Amino acid sequence: MNSIGKQVINALKGEINEIDYQRYIKQLTYDESESKSNLAIFRAPNALIANWVRTKFADKIAHLFEIKTNVKPTVSILLKSSTSPASTQNTTVPQNVERLGGSLLNPSYTFQNFVVGDSNNFAFIAAKNVSEKPGIVYNPLFIYGGVGLGKTHLMQSVGNVMLAQGKTVIYTSVEQFLNDFTRHLSNRTMDRFKDKYRKCDLLLIDDIQFLSNKNQIQEEFFHTFDALRNENKQIIITSDKPPKKIGGLEERLKSRFESGLVADIQPPELETKIEIIKKKCEINRVKLDREVINYVATIIENNTREIEGILSKLNAYSQLMGVDITIEFARNVLKEQMAEKRSNITIDLIMETVAKELNIKPSEIRSKSRNSNIVYARRIAIYLSRSLTPNSMPQLAQYFGMKDHTAVSHTMKKIQELMKNDEDFKVKVEELSNKVSVATPE
Repeated sequence: MNSIGKQVINALKGEINEIDYQRYIKQLTYDESESKSNLAIFRAPNALIANWVRTKFADKIAHLFEIKTNVKPTVSILLKSSTSPASTQNTTVPQNVERLGGSLLNPSYTFQNFVVGDSNNFAFIAAKNVSEKPGIVYNPLFIYGGVGLGKTHLMQSVGNVMLAQGKTVIYTSVEQFLNDFTRHLSNRTMDRFKDKYRKCDLLLIDDIQFLSNKNQIQEEFFHTFDALRNENKQIIITSDKPPKKIGGLEERLKSRFESGLVADIQPPELETKIEIIKKKCEINRVKLDREVINYVATIIENNTREIEGILSKLNAYSQLMGVDITIEFARNVLKEQMAEKRSNITIDLIMETVAKELNIKPSEIRSKSRNSNIVYARRIAIYLSRSLTPNSMPQLAQYFGMKDHTAVSHTMKKIQELMKNDEDFKVKVEELSNKVSVATPE
């Protein structure tokens, strides 16, 4: 008879696509000897698969266990090799950290693994200070920014520091907080709910914007917040926007959130993306040369979570085909991803994007000016128009007011020569190409 873990994997197979199943889920083995009713342990062959499953499927796996056993366990994805540095999660849940609804403190979310750049330096310093003096400086710490920029990483980095010190840490999302509240309310066990949330040393709560227009839970969170802060217990909150811009939120809560420190994380600049990719390669033991790293950096958008998926995809294809990851290989593997981004691109969209990024007016790009900055922008715009749109050279010559198609050909050769000899220039052109690919027409 199949173990409960195998039953869950078989059930999951019917709910996800075949590629994800073959590439990730099929590689898992259920650790029946170490698992318990409230803890399901799976082991993966490498860190990439472990991280990917943990991020994408852990909640789904927990839900399938609940359907079959009526208990929703914590799902832990470990490496098969217990000596691997990535296998840092214990097979038992520490007593000083609350695991809510399948959520875990990710042991790889540390300050050492966080890549700092101009876009996130302020939030990083603030979080580091909080980890050193919890409840004393910046309480609450409110971190906001777009999806996949590192808010949860910073938040959990503080959690992992305090967890190592033996402190009681609770990490949850607004949705899980709401579900926990509803369950205890229905069971008339609100005293237990209050003890759990109001007697911890650190409360980490993700996606606070989802409190909007939920009056009853806002009331409860307000009292939880005050109880913790009155005891000098640290609170860290994340959101996709600053407190004052969260609609449907009580003014007293906005005031509380702004009473500590509000820190934003901006989309990473190209140099930071490159360093993030290098760090991910180091952690996941993926070998990419400089050219491939630069290419990946230019095709990802602002959401740096894409990096894990891209590295996993490249690594899986490389292992299956038994070949090294070269730039040609990477372009081929990721071509469908890029083709989808590049649908409906027009010359006008390219002009708007290049002009905005290089701080030049579109009309100047199409002018006869020989100013070096304008010539630079014009050449890039022509190159991208030829590369990303179906327009012919004569059509491009007409659009840019050039003599004929030979002038366009000369510009293309000039750009290709520069890209061949100047790696920084090549990366800049590819970055602009990606910005065009993901731009939304007005």
